[in-house]
Amino acid sequence: MGTGAVAVLAGIAAFGGLLGMLAGVHGLRQVRRVQRTGVCVPALVKRPPGRLSDESARPRPLLQFATEDDRVMEIVCPATPTRRRPLGDGDRVLLHYDPADPRTVVVEGQEHLALERAFIAGGAVVLLLSLVLLVVAGTIP
Repeated sequence: MGTGAVAVLAGIAAFGGLLGMLAGVHGLRQVRRVQRTGVCVPALVKRPPGRLSDESARPRPLLQFATEDDRVMEIVCPATPTRRRPLGDGDRVLLHYDPADPRTVVVEGQEHLALERAFIAGGAVVLLLSLVLLVVAGTIP
């Protein structure tokens, strides 16, 4: 494979790694922003309509809460239920919502920031590997 082809391949990989890192950073910033500036309210967990109580599927439940201006919102929970926190019908959770867009919520204790951190780490690894590939190929002295 020629030096030019390696440079193009490394450039594409570096771009992909950079996009992965930016997606992870954006996700972390969104969660932190809603936690910092959002309004904290209790929410009622409701089973999605049309679903039977099948525990093997674990569908995302609905969250019902009232905003500061007394609007009742019902949204799909952004976090999937886990064995540690199953989010059963009738449970109560605390959530932070963005007053500008009440559909943007973060459920307290279920932020699941590991995915965002994985995007950052994976993107950094791909970016680093593309730079190493350029150095080994002799494109960068």
